[in-house]
Amino acid sequence: MACGFRRSIAYQLSRLLDLPPENLIKSISAVPISRKEEVADFQLSVDSLLGNNNDHSRPDIQVQATRLAEKLKCDTVVSEISTGQGTVNFKINRELLTKTVLQQVIKDGSKYGLNSELFSGLPQKKIVVEFSSPNVAKKFHVGHLRSTIIGNFIANLKEALGHQVTRINYLGDWGMQFGLLGTGFQLFGYEEKLQSNPLQHLFEVYVQVNKEAADNKNVAKSAHEFFQRLELGDMQALELWQKFRDLSIEEYVRIYKRLGVHFDEYSGESFYREKSQEVLKLLDSKGLLQKTIKGTAIVNLSGNGDPSSICTVMRSDGTSLYATRDLAAAIDRMDKYNFDTMIYVTDKGQKKHFQQVFQMLQIMGYDWAERCQHVPFGVVQGMKTRRGEVTFLEDVLNEIRSRMLQNMASIKTTKEVENPQETAERVGLAALIIQDFKGVLLSDYQFSWDRIFQSRGDTGVFLQYTHARLHSLEETFGCGYLNDFNTACLQEPQSVSILQHLLRFDEVLYRSSQDLQPRHIVSYLLTLSHLAGMAHKTLHIKDSPPEVAGARLHLFRAVRSVLANGMKLLGITPVCQELVYMSSENPN
Repeated sequence: MACGFRRSIAYQLSRLLDLPPENLIKSISAVPISRKEEVADFQLSVDSLLGNNNDHSRPDIQVQATRLAEKLKCDTVVSEISTGQGTVNFKINRELLTKTVLQQVIKDGSKYGLNSELFSGLPQKKIVVEFSSPNVAKKFHVGHLRSTIIGNFIANLKEALGHQVTRINYLGDWGMQFGLLGTGFQLFGYEEKLQSNPLQHLFEVYVQVNKEAADNKNVAKSAHEFFQRLELGDMQALELWQKFRDLSIEEYVRIYKRLGVHFDEYSGESFYREKSQEVLKLLDSKGLLQKTIKGTAIVNLSGNGDPSSICTVMRSDGTSLYATRDLAAAIDRMDKYNFDTMIYVTDKGQKKHFQQVFQMLQIMGYDWAERCQHVPFGVVQGMKTRRGEVTFLEDVLNEIRSRMLQNMASIKTTKEVENPQETAERVGLAALIIQDFKGVLLSDYQFSWDRIFQSRGDTGVFLQYTHARLHSLEETFGCGYLNDFNTACLQEPQSVSILQHLLRFDEVLYRSSQDLQPRHIVSYLLTLSHLAGMAHKTLHIKDSPPEVAGARLHLFRAVRSVLANGMKLLGITPVCQELVYMSSENPN
């Protein structure tokens, strides 16, 4: 793609180099825009073409780039050919560039950048993404927020590329915490409180029983016995557990709706309590299960007794553990979905756990273990509300909404925003997501309320404002102008910079599809917003001749369309009502 220009260049090169065009396409990249000078539109890296990265060969690379450039000819597509540092540079015919890019953006709509030759021949795969995974009977903790938004982004991107994606929320709905909670509810629980505010009450019970269990061995013993009853299928214990689970999921679904996130399947560790016993039998039959003096069952993954390579898969009383249930879940999902890839999105603290799970699947004889992938992420630090340290996601969402409403109310304007609560939440969520996605996912980052709500600079608020403003332009002037346009009216440097940047969208999507990092898309969209902001100041529509106004409106419409596409991939719902933080400026 890049509107077919890359392929056109590849065809000309293929004749000279006697290589198939497909072998050349990924060596031809759109050139990032420069404020200092007008750059070429595409460049061929001679280095990557030859697969040679040795520094001592640089002079030779430069010579080869020059020789290659001399043999190439300009045509109806390429208007100028030059060389750079180890590159051959191509400038596209300006009128063709303008017409093709704008027509392609409007024609492809949400598929712009995805119908690219970079993705041609991409096999359509069955992909399972497990993300979010909060613990049942506990309020939705902010610790699960990153997993939720990162997993949602990965699922969105894979779906956009045409893969068959199954989104799984694998709930923490089994384990010793339910022994504690069951005992705690019998001691401190109230049915009325459970019905009126279930997760808050269960959280209070859980905190109280943990304190009691630390001081009172009988409480700890009761908790242990309650979980054993659950594992053995005791009806009374299961009935109480089911009630906790159902009430929790109701609460989660409501919060996911606020986040704009959905799942195809809600499963949980409880689904695999019986199948985990089958896993233990299979490990035993393969001679992989070892019993310790304490009566626990382990798998030694190193073969030499290295303590760091030992994974415990069964407690001394025969009950299952997290690792055992994860093994059972993976085997079940392969049977059910026959996946090509399964992606687990959890914090980096679980890196060793997943390494061990994948390794155990391998030694159990499941070759498809290599299709399993862990996408780890760092920790968010300093997330506090006005009332202090924050624990629950809903508190964060409410704080985001109230702060954004306050910001909107402080702007003196005659414009009334419809559904201010919903708009404030959408803008606030964009702010939260962009701050989270700006860096490498594996890095920890410091959360800052002041930074995320800045209306200018590299923030989600700025993205939403830009999108809303461009939408407002279409609403105000669109009726009379959005028919055809004259490419000669869009040759100003600001217009050309935007068109060059629009050319790069497919490469950005390709890079994110390779490393599953949203930061490439975030950086691209922020640059696009800044370019649009600069162009908006000088490329006026109001009071311009109809031909000029129409061409400029097409340009801004293309920018808005690509902004919306990128934001949706990130999990952001674009806002269309203009939020007038720039109310002192001319409306264009």
